[in-house]
Amino acid sequence: MNDDLIIDAEAAENAHAQDIDETDTTRADAKAEKKQDELAVCKLERQEYLDGWQRAKADYVNAIRRSEEEREAAKTKGIAIALTALLPAVDALTRAKEHGEVPEGFTAIAKQLEAAFVSLGLEAVGMVGEVFDPVHHEALGQDDVTEKGKDDTVTVVFEQGWKRAGQVLRPAKVRVGRFVEA
Repeated sequence: MNDDLIIDAEAAENAHAQDIDETDTTRADAKAEKKQDELAVCKLERQEYLDGWQRAKADYVNAIRRSEEEREAAKTKGIAIALTALLPAVDALTRAKEHGEVPEGFTAIAKQLEAAFVSLGLEAVGMVGEVFDPVHHEALGQDDVTEKGKDDTVTVVFEQGWKRAGQVLRPAKVRVGRFVEA
């Protein structure tokens, strides 16, 4: 009988240990599940923060690009305004040179001014024989021409036009040929 008691005591002890193991396992499973839920929440938050950071970085890069474009546009506009203000002086020097009225000292100044305009990209517009273009020319009248090839071409230039970087600063004032059959 003693053996029976010992076996029953061992069985009871094993059953109690099994209950404890099951309770510990249940608790461990609950903790693991809770940690997995917390991890999932952390992953969602991390993705939200990453997305926000990437948007902020893209906004920053776009702002820098926009700022650079605006700076370049302001620079171009400033140069155009300055050149436009100086065009009457260039016209006066050109007319004086054509008539041989530029004093010896002013010839060097005229050359420096012309070199500065060339370095800033200023280009003359409106030469006799060019095809009339309303973007580059302002027609002040027409001349009759007998050659069909001279129809709609510049016949006289009253005032030189100027452009810079494809932008017309001042159109040339011209007369245009109109073909008339003889």
